[in-house]
Amino acid sequence: MDHEVFQVRDPRTLKAVAHPLRVRLLGALRMDGPATATELGARFGESSGSTSYHLRQLARYGFVEQDPEQRDRRERRWRAVHMLTSWSDAEMSATLQGREAAAFLRRRQLETLITQVETFERERESWREEWTEAVGMSDMLVRLSPATLTSLYETVSALLREADDRDRDNPDARVLSVFFAAYPRPAEDVPGPSGRSADAEAGE
Repeated sequence: MDHEVFQVRDPRTLKAVAHPLRVRLLGALRMDGPATATELGARFGESSGSTSYHLRQLARYGFVEQDPEQRDRRERRWRAVHMLTSWSDAEMSATLQGREAAAFLRRRQLETLITQVETFERERESWREEWTEAVGMSDMLVRLSPATLTSLYETVSALLREADDRDRDNPDARVLSVFFAAYPRPAEDVPGPSGRSADAEAGE
């Protein structure tokens, strides 16, 4: 891929990828490399005509392009242009289509996480003990400002890129999906200075 991150600023562009099949096509090209519409159609149970149409739409908005290294003149191979898609929720919130597209992609991330967790749990016994001990999720409560949270995300992203480079040729390494999520708790659940909840301090 020529670029790592596609920074989307036009709601119409984000809407173009906020589609059940298109987001899967793009994910497959990013993860597994170039493929034809026929190959992708077989993978996802779609006709080649359907996948071809949606690939052209993704290309129109800059997400994919024809692979310059075509193996067969009779079939067109596509590749992802970027590894990641990024956008500003504040910018997308300015229009209805932007809000809907961003919401769709957030739900898609959550669905992907649930699917991968459930798949691993079904296959847990087939993984070596070192993997079952290493993978998983954790959560903790911290008090952060928006600026600190943004900085933390950038730091974690940089550390992950460094780790990816370090393990690139390690035969024990596997491709992992790493999710970073941080959401504020409801106001009534936030402890006050004394450790009591806000409701308790209000006399409720």
